[in-house]
Order: sequence, then structure tokens, then C-alpha cells
Amino acid sequence: MVRGWETLLALHGTLGFDRLLRDAIRYGEEGFAIAPRVAWDWAKSAETLAKDDGARRHLLVDGRTPQVGERRRAPELAGVLRRIAREGADAFYTGSVAAEIAATLQAKGGFLTEEDIAACRTSVVNPLDIAYSGYHLHELPPSGQGMVAMILLNLLDLMGAGGLPALSAARYHREIEAARLAYSARDAWLGDPDTMPVAAETLIGKGFAEELLRQFDPDRRNNSLTLPELPTSDTVYITVVDRDRMAVSFINSLYGDFGAQIVTQETGIVLQNRGNCFSADPSHPNAIGPNKRPMHTIIPAMVTREGLPAISFGVMGGHFQPMGHAHVLSNILDHGMDPQAAIDHPRMFWDDQGVIRAEAGIPGELAADLQAMGHPVEAAVKPHGGGQAVVIDRESGFLIGGSDPRKDGCALGW
Repeated sequence: MVRGWETLLALHGTLGFDRLLRDAIRYGEEGFAIAPRVAWDWAKSAETLAKDDGARRHLLVDGRTPQVGERRRAPELAGVLRRIAREGADAFYTGSVAAEIAATLQAKGGFLTEEDIAACRTSVVNPLDIAYSGYHLHELPPSGQGMVAMILLNLLDLMGAGGLPALSAARYHREIEAARLAYSARDAWLGDPDTMPVAAETLIGKGFAEELLRQFDPDRRNNSLTLPELPTSDTVYITVVDRDRMAVSFINSLYGDFGAQIVTQETGIVLQNRGNCFSADPSHPNAIGPNKRPMHTIIPAMVTREGLPAISFGVMGGHFQPMGHAHVLSNILDHGMDPQAAIDHPRMFWDDQGVIRAEAGIPGELAADLQAMGHPVEAAVKPHGGGQAVVIDRESGFLIGGSDPRKDGCALGW
């Protein structure tokens, strides 16, 4: 992640690490208020965080999780950021910081060494690209799941979903079935691009979507499809468009709630658990192995028109993200919603038992119609994901932003 920041800055940035990390350092040293959704999520991990010495020290307060409105400081992390601001990413991947990360993991039976950490490099990749509703959607290639959102949108296009009422059972039925087909393709083939048996460019083609579409019944749920297991997520997404219309779609993630829930004692670094997305099947393209990247869920996105950025957006939420991308983008391009309305619009997604969880905004009669089509629909116990979007209106010159009320984020213009 830190090398990713440095690489992005070297390629496209105009400011230095000293300026870019200044506010984060100040918040770490002086503190910031705990927002409601953060406090709610944090409390769910109190028992497991207490099992790790570093997590207990840095993420709990007298054995409890922080409360809403409480001031939270992270001076140790601020110290690490100061070193990065002075010395660059090597301050994180070499020296005492890397040594502590390696020692922390090895003490728990892990295999990561200082040499492994020092060898970490960022890959600069070309985004995948599909046409949709007169625009072009760009997503990151594998091992991310951006291609899943593209398969899903190709299916929705072939199904004619964009012409259906936004809050109708017919639309949600198509989204659910298209997502189940797209996620099945993900679970079969997605992994490190060097080991995938099918190229992502093939999977995002209309021909592949037409093959999948043979399993779609416009009137009934197809119960022969399998569903993935769905861990939770701990992800932050931001999108920024500046006065020159430079657009950045940017996401950082620890994956599970507080990642692996292992925290370094001295520096307070929370270690992620992306390895959880590897397959234990040695014949699978996503099988765990050395120098491999697991399938991962985070997918910042960008939409262009005539070669220029038109919508910079992302939807968080672990495995929900491709479904969220398709839903929000269709709301904007097919249903004419502004970014805030598109993000606010009620969502559905399945849980780890395959039950379709409907947010509170889904009308009861719509849920009943879906149940009649064979979908096991129940009320969602928490909102699905979160997201932000900025639409660039080239004709008026205005930027239109939206931020998800399901999270503690916001849309700001200045």
C-alpha cells in the first residue's frame, strides 16, 4: 500500500509526501472524533482484539472499544508517517519498521521475513475497459475483482435491465441473477493473472456474457448456481477531482475488520488478512503459493466519455463491491439519478447462507414479488457497503458529488 502511494505520486502527483501526509500526522498526534458507524463496527471486534498484545494496546481503551465522540489518538502511527514523509516508502519496507512487522508475525508462527517485506513492489497495470450505456467503464484487472462488475454489467445490458423501473422486482431479479452468474465465474477462475486459465479480457467480452445468459430465467431464480463465502471488510474509498479535472479513484483496505487483528507493539501497524482470499485447492488458479497475489475484493473505478473522465466512483463492502458498482452505475447512466440519489438507492445482496438481504428502503411488495420468483429474501441486518462518486459535468463545468449515508464519509467541494 505504501509503495502504491509512492508510485502514484511519482507518476501523477504534484505534491510531496511531506504535504500529503501532514494532515494524517496531525490527526494521529492530536486525535480525531470517533464517528457513529466506526464505533458500531469497532465494538463488534472487542473480544478478538483483546487476544493480541498490540491490538489490545493500540485499539482498545482500558479493555473496551472507543465510544462515539471520543477523541482517538495514534501517535505511534503518526511517527511512522513522519518517517515515510522524510525518507519515502523505504522507511516502511526496510529498517526497524519492517523488522518489527516480521518479528511480530514470526512470533505467531508466520513465515514473512524482512527480506520478503523489502522485496515488495507495486505493479503499474492497464485497466480493463468495457462500453456501457454510451460510456466506458474502467476497472483494475486481476487479481482484483473489477472484471466481475464488468461481467455483471454486460449481463444486465443483454437482459435489458436498464430499461426497467429502478425500484422494481424485475430489475432486482436481473441484478441478483446476473451477480450470481458473474460471481460464479469469479470463484472458478479469478486469481493471480499469471495463473488464470482464462484471460480477463475474454471474461469481460460480450460473447462470454451471452454464454452465461443461457442460465438466466427472466421469471424464476436458477437454484443450480453456487455462492461464495462472504467475509466482512475494513475498507476506505475516496475520490477526488481537482480544478484541472484530474480525477483520482482510490481505495485502501485491511480486508477483514481490523485485518488479521494483529498489531505491532511499538508502531501500531494493523496487519491485513488478504491471504484469506487464497484457495486451499492446489489445482485452483487462486491456490496459495509463494510470490502470488490472492484474489482481492477492492475495486476503485472510473467512467470516461470521449476519452475524458466523466464519473470517478467506488463502492466498498468486500464481496458486495461488483454488485454495488453495477447498481450505482446503472442508477446514474440508466435511470438518470445524480450521484447522491444513485448511492442512496436501496440495495440487495446475499449473506453467507445465500439469503438475499434487502435494505430497509425495499418495499414489502417488491420483496414479496422476488420471493414468488424463488429468491429467499429477508431484511438486511446492516447496510450493504458504502460508496462515493463525483460526476464531472463538462457542459456546465460543475462537479456533482455524493457520499454514502451507510458510512461516516461525506462529499465536500471547495
